[in-house]
Formats: sequence, C-alpha cells, structure tokens
Amino acid sequence: MKKLILGFIFINSIMAMAQTENKLPYYEIPDYPGAYTANSVVARMIDGLGFRYYWATEGLRDEDLNYKPSEFGRATSETIEHIYGLSKFIRNSVLSNIKDTNRLKLSFEDKRKQTLMNFKEVSDVLRNTEIPFHLENTEVPFWNIINGPISDALWHCGQVVLLRRASGNPFNSKVNVFSGKVGE
Repeated sequence: MKKLILGFIFINSIMAMAQTENKLPYYEIPDYPGAYTANSVVARMIDGLGFRYYWATEGLRDEDLNYKPSEFGRATSETIEHIYGLSKFIRNSVLSNIKDTNRLKLSFEDKRKQTLMNFKEVSDVLRNTEIPFHLENTEVPFWNIINGPISDALWHCGQVVLLRRASGNPFNSKVNVFSGKVGE
C-alpha cells in the first residue's frame, strides 16, 4: 500500500512538473505547512536547500562555472556536479522504490534542472505522505541522510555562492534566505 501511495505521489509530481512548462521549482520556497511533523520538517529542510541551490546557480556564466580558486580546489562546475550527485543520493534513499540511475553527462542547465527536480520530488513525497515516513524505509539510516548529503549539499551551495562572487558574478541581493522570497 505504501509503495502504491509513493508511486501515486511520484506520478502526480511528474504531471505537475510537465504542466509548469520548464518553470523550475524553488524560485521561492512554498508556503509552510500548518503543523510540525517529522515529514514536514524534513520537507522544509529540502525546500530551503532547493531555494538556496536555485539562487546559488541562477545566472551562472561559463567563466563562473570554470572558476577554480586554486590549483587544488574544485571548479564551480565540479561543486555543482557534486551537489547533483548528493541530490540523487537523497532522492534514491528516500524514494528507494523509484531509482534515478541516470549516468548520462548532462549540460549545466540540465544538471541544475534535475537537481532541483530531485529536491522537489523528495520534498513532495515527504510533505504529502499521510502515513508516517518510517526511518527504516531508507537504504541507510535516515539520520545519516540529514547530517550527510542534506547538510553537505547546503554546505556546497554556500561554496557556489562564494565562488561566483570571487569570479565577479555575485548572488542576487534581492534573495531573502530567511523568508524564502525574492524582493522587488
């Protein structure tokens, strides 16, 4: 029954994505739920991550993507590749019955879109699952997903913001990460 519900939510997410006609999620954070539950709190963490990633990567130029702070540091594009891998890990851990096994080399725009879609799918499933999400349903302990790839992706979003600033293309100053909105 739980797999059927998760499959239904996944199909609804895909249909909603198709209806938005290439509009990417997380321009702003969705409204918060009316109650605190384990699911809604983690969904909100993912929404905050998606919002930060959206704006950290919005408007990146080739010179930003190729920027590397030192011989031993990662280029911005390599950091974005890492965040994409983390988004797949999070998605595959939570949606273990519907794996993303894509190994194709994606363009920056496609990678950005897929990363945002991965975050959105996970958030939607967690937020819209009425039955409790059981921690043992993940391939690794769910606690490790929080302190591992979710926290790591947040960390790396900050690095992308720093790298883009260093390459001469600062983060949009109208973005308010506290409210999850964009000012005028």
